[in-house]
Amino acid sequence: MRSRLTSSHLVGRVSELAELQLAVREAGAGRPTLVLLGGDSGVGKTRLVGELEQLLAAEAESGAAPRPLILRGDGVEQADGELPYAPLLSALRPLVREHHRALTALSSGSRSQLGTILPGLEDDDAPPRDGRSSPSDQVRLFEAVLELIDRLTESAPLVLILEDMHWADRSTRTFAAFLARSLRQERVCLVLTYRADELHRRHPLRPLLSELERLERARRIELEPFDRDELGEALSDILGAEPDRALVERLFKRSEGNPLYTEELLAAGLDGRGAAPQSLRDAFLVRIERLPPDAQRVARAVAVARAADERTLAAVTGLDRDALQTALRETVAEQVLIAGDDERFCFRHALLREALYDDLLPGERGELHISLARHLEQRCGADDDRELERASSIAGHYGAAGDQPNALRSTIAAARAAHTVFAYGEAADLTERALELWPRVDDAERVAGLDYVDLLTMAAEAQRVIDDRARSVVLIQEALRELDPEREPGRYAGLLARLARMVSALNRGAEAVEIAQRALAMLPQDDPERVRPQLLAWLARSRFLRGRFRESVADGEAALEIAVQERDAVAEAELLNTLGMARVALGDVDGGVESLRRAQQIARDNEDYDSLATAYSNLADMLSVAGRTAEAFETAREGLAATPRHHVRSHDWAKLTVAEMAFEAGDWELARASLCPAPSRATGTLFMFGKLREADYALGIGDEDEAERCLQSVAELVSASAEPQWIGVYGALLGELRRRGRDLAGAQRAVQEALDRLELCTDDVMRIAKVTAVGIQVEAARAQRARDLGVAADRRDALARVRIHFQRLQGAAQEGGPVEGARLAEGRAELARARNKDSHREWAKAAQAWAAIKRPYPEALARWREAEALVAADDRPGAVTAAEAALAGARSLGSRWLAQEVQALCDRARLHLDTARPANGDGRAEHDGEEDRSDPFGLTPRERQVLTLLAEGATNRQIGTALFMAEKTASVHVSRILAKLSVQSRTQAAAVAHRLHLG
Repeated sequence: MRSRLTSSHLVGRVSELAELQLAVREAGAGRPTLVLLGGDSGVGKTRLVGELEQLLAAEAESGAAPRPLILRGDGVEQADGELPYAPLLSALRPLVREHHRALTALSSGSRSQLGTILPGLEDDDAPPRDGRSSPSDQVRLFEAVLELIDRLTESAPLVLILEDMHWADRSTRTFAAFLARSLRQERVCLVLTYRADELHRRHPLRPLLSELERLERARRIELEPFDRDELGEALSDILGAEPDRALVERLFKRSEGNPLYTEELLAAGLDGRGAAPQSLRDAFLVRIERLPPDAQRVARAVAVARAADERTLAAVTGLDRDALQTALRETVAEQVLIAGDDERFCFRHALLREALYDDLLPGERGELHISLARHLEQRCGADDDRELERASSIAGHYGAAGDQPNALRSTIAAARAAHTVFAYGEAADLTERALELWPRVDDAERVAGLDYVDLLTMAAEAQRVIDDRARSVVLIQEALRELDPEREPGRYAGLLARLARMVSALNRGAEAVEIAQRALAMLPQDDPERVRPQLLAWLARSRFLRGRFRESVADGEAALEIAVQERDAVAEAELLNTLGMARVALGDVDGGVESLRRAQQIARDNEDYDSLATAYSNLADMLSVAGRTAEAFETAREGLAATPRHHVRSHDWAKLTVAEMAFEAGDWELARASLCPAPSRATGTLFMFGKLREADYALGIGDEDEAERCLQSVAELVSASAEPQWIGVYGALLGELRRRGRDLAGAQRAVQEALDRLELCTDDVMRIAKVTAVGIQVEAARAQRARDLGVAADRRDALARVRIHFQRLQGAAQEGGPVEGARLAEGRAELARARNKDSHREWAKAAQAWAAIKRPYPEALARWREAEALVAADDRPGAVTAAEAALAGARSLGSRWLAQEVQALCDRARLHLDTARPANGDGRAEHDGEEDRSDPFGLTPRERQVLTLLAEGATNRQIGTALFMAEKTASVHVSRILAKLSVQSRTQAAAVAHRLHLG
């Protein structure tokens, strides 16, 4: 026996170790890093990570760098019973065992959340869970881990190492993605290791690696096998002498440079000679066969258990205490097994366990699985620290043994345990497995302790939470077929209520409301399952989102009364949120604000920061809808201050709400600073919200290319959504972007598509008015262009559409508030512009309407249009005043495009502003020959001279004579002018020049 199998020092890996060191240093400086460490099985990933730990400890001892806290967790290979959060639990358990002070510094809510996966951390003062499942449950758990990380990094940098991610369960993969996206300035280095040779084409880790690799802070390290020189160096250290070149060559040929395979060949005593094993498995089995029988029995038991303590091994092998300890000493001495920090024994490398497990006879393997399952069942509850792990392992062992009745029972128990810790993905997989087992088990209902409908409902609920809505609907429909509505009306109605929510999530809103109403009609008076208040609350929210505000208030008030009677604080806060928004939309602003304030207080009392952030965001939004811009802005900032940063999604939503309100209030610098999170950190509705905010800001400053990119990135998400808040904003922004680029047909399509979808799914006049305001601008521009081009049919069509849009705005203003009133004033001005009538008074009124509700951007836009209209009316002093106001507003906001438009108008009309050149007494600017080249059509000074003569009816020859150029050169200039003005004839060009005062 050799004293050791591995080299005493790290061979090679110099650049890889340096890269890891650099990642840790950057993290220590407040720049969080992510390392994806991959390589084939046995290539040395764990050794490299261990070497990093030693190096960091040595640096700390020498004072060269602060000592980081290193938390390390291992993935667990699972067959049929996945253990949720396995690497994370393994990494965090040492903190609990040593009662780390960071745990005591956590907020009450975070301790309670972490207590679900780390028993002993429960907060007795925390409010009990209401039993309802939501995707946000798992997010809250992850946010609690993030708060713990914040606390840990207050005193030292943190290196979190999650190994064997190729085995990671779904919840661990979700956590890794969450943490990688959420880290901002924390002193954290996250290291994920995985076997590259395990990642087949459909491996679930592949998409996660692709997603994480795109993050700016990520770096990928791939470990390669040893070359001949490195292998020789490792052999020299292991053997204690220089190996001959023939041995190096033989081992290199056999192992292909894989360190683990090389070590096992040496340990087997074969040195790569003769009929040496052709695989790592064969090499390792040679060593196993040399062990005494009791040691072999122990090794086989550990191969099935994966990791086991002495108590478990004694029960499974039947060895007495002395015989077991002797056998364990043999396996450890031969470096087959190693003892872990948790007093459990495991193989020194998972590949070795796999080799021995595969070598077991089917009957032998099944007996060991059964023995382990029964032993673990006897121990369940005795040690709460591993109850979740045991529940998963029991299901896996019974399943692997083929004991279907016990597999069914334990799989359902494991699904419930997974649900308890918010591991809904694992719960979904386990319930689906239970559904497969059900028809194979006699008297399944007695064995399982529940009926088939209950199991279908469990499975549907898990699928709903992980967002597989279609599968959830199928499962609920199957459950409904199993029930008799006459005999069990309450239970049937409860399933219908669930079905309504699922169908609604599939964008089948009208069908969902129909199903919900059927459920209400069937509910018995006593309603033991409390379905009625939950169903009414859902109907209230659904009707609000569809713009049915009066119906929403009626349903919401009925549900609120029940929620208050039953002291259901969560339901009460949700209902107050819905009622508050609906009341504001109906014009009862004070009543709505009061409801939303009450929702805030309930959330604050319960330390429910996500609900608190929601209430603040809703209140800010509704105050904005009501035209109380300054109050909305202040409320948004209050909400951001009240939302802890480790509640990542809620904090990011609150920050985007600040961006929206700051943009409306005219603080564009704060709006830009608040445009967070970055796309890599956001998903779903948060991603949509962020990108739409960025697009709005980009259009405001005049960055049309960025606005295009932002809108393209959310196009599919908006298309799949049925919510007016996304459809309306997207349609309005896309219409304005296309209009700004003079693609009037594209702008018209964008507006019409949005209105068609809005009018189909909502009566929400606020969103309809927002899109309609863009639509009337587009049609007014179409009418102007048709008039310039002399296309009567297009002009009539545009005017008809303008009138339709104006009627929509009139209807919205009757039902809406001051914002809709300002849009109507703007619509009147656009109507006059489309009809080619003097519109300066209408534009002045629109500007005053926007100023009254403190919206400086639309006010500046209206002043610009007012200046245009005054120029057309030949009121130069008035045009100067309006243009000055528009330019001042644009510059104050930072709206480059609007400032350029105003300046271009002044140049075309020879208007003098205080910030421009000296002027004559009539407001005309004196020019020194070097004109400002700002022009909406990009005309050069020479082209403007040509256009002036062209507008006077000059021929190409006359233009050439007047400007001292060849007739052919004049013809080229005229062709370029026609192209830039998007017209087809000299007459049309003259009309545009006259209207816009070009030339």
